[in-house]
Amino acid sequence: MRSTHDSATVRLYHLSDSEEGGAATTLFYGPLSQAVLIAEQQSQDIQDGLFIATDNDVVAWLDLQEAE
Repeated sequence: MRSTHDSATVRLYHLSDSEEGGAATTLFYGPLSQAVLIAEQQSQDIQDGLFIATDNDVVAWLDLQEAE
C-alpha cells in the first residue's frame, strides 16, 4: 500500500468467498486509525476476507498485518 496517514479516509470491507462470486460488504468508511481498530475486533474468519481501500490503492488486511 502506498504510504498514507492515520487520518486518511479509507473503506474497510469484507469480500465474501461465495460460490456465486461473492460480495463486498462495507464495514466502515472513515479514518484509517479507526478502520484498523475495527478490523482487529473481527473474528479470524472475517479478517481473512478484509480489505482496506484508500483513494488510490487496496490492500488485504492480512498483508497489512504481516507488514507490522
